Amino acid sequence: MTSSMIFATAASAGTGSTGAAFFVQILPLLLIFVVFYFLLIRPQQKRAKEHAAKIEAVAKNDEVVTGGGLMGKVIKVADDHVEIEIAPNVRVKAVKSTIADVKSRNTKPAND
Repeated sequence: MTSSMIFATAASAGTGSTGAAFFVQILPLLLIFVVFYFLLIRPQQKRAKEHAAKIEAVAKNDEVVTGGGLMGKVIKVADDHVEIEIAPNVRVKAVKSTIADVKSRNTKPAND
């Protein structure tokens, strides 16, 4: 009988601190999530917003690169697509969302 009383006392003493033990076990997971948020998720969202703003600001005579690797000068801009001149008298239509990079006509080359 004495050994069963010891086990009952040990079991009841252990249940009082389970809240603190649970918090100590969850704390590393929360820290990992916070680190991932600030180092990975937040910067990626910022880059996506900047890219979307670039795409919306595409104007005539901007140099663009499409997702397929075509480079050219914007000739005409519509709501959801642009017309790009990739060679003299060679024009293609591209959906705005496929534009990977925009080089504004106001930027200067690095060599000058």
